[in-house]
Amino acid sequence: MPKIKTSRSAAKRFTFSKTGKVKHKRTNLRHLLTSKARGRKRGLRRPGTLNKTDSATIHRMIPYK
Repeated sequence: MPKIKTSRSAAKRFTFSKTGKVKHKRTNLRHLLTSKARGRKRGLRRPGTLNKTDSATIHRMIPYK
């Protein structure tokens, strides 16, 4: 049986937690940062998690993690 190719774009954007949840970097932290509150920016540093449906899609795109 041939190996399944990993989607490289997904592999660069998502990582898995130990329980199998999919972690991603949050949005709104690239530019126009002076108008955003310090606490808001601090909260955006923490990784977000995907919902169940999107998580299943990413697990198929990254099969060997």
